[in-house]
Amino acid sequence: MSEPVALITGASRGLGFALAEALSETHHIVAVARTVGGLEDLDDRIKARGGAATLAPMDVTNEGAMAQLCRSVHDRWGGAAIWCHTAVHAGPLTPADHIAQKDWQSSLATNVTAMGHLIPFMAPLLGPSGTAVFFDDAEAPGAKFFAHYGSTKAAQIALARSWAAETAQIGPKVHVLTPKPMPTATRARFYPGEDKTRLASPADEARRLIAEFT
Repeated sequence: MSEPVALITGASRGLGFALAEALSETHHIVAVARTVGGLEDLDDRIKARGGAATLAPMDVTNEGAMAQLCRSVHDRWGGAAIWCHTAVHAGPLTPADHIAQKDWQSSLATNVTAMGHLIPFMAPLLGPSGTAVFFDDAEAPGAKFFAHYGSTKAAQIALARSWAAETAQIGPKVHVLTPKPMPTATRARFYPGEDKTRLASPADEARRLIAEFT
């Protein structure tokens, strides 16, 4: 296989799905997500475009599973050229003083704690010439009713920005990009009834964002 590897965490829907599909034109895709059906749909789309993907149905919060995946990527391909991290937990909107502990713990686990093993696992795969990409949500932090999602997403992005500053001279290249609002399942939970025709399509955003980091 001559194509470089692009590993997408959160690849079964939304922006992650669109990034994986677009990058499959030039990369072998390693698609990570919990939703098997979404990964299978992605695989069908990629094959229809003449590309190839390896599906990894797993939860990014499972440290052991992610360690095994990264070791397998190293053993099979020697590393990865790109890592796009779109996996996120978005619980229901609620006032800060009404946060349910299960939603708080899920947000922490996916949006923050998982970063503590994902970055150390992915950094050796990417090496000095690879690229890691994270996606900010500028609307959420500090907004009313976004307490657990907004705060944990902000923590994730703060960690990514620290890694970007630390590797600016030595690599890998770390980007924090801000997508336009898209009609994703996550956004639908936050803004039900929103006019989706006014939102950017994930496919268009994927192409725009890829141009910023490749």
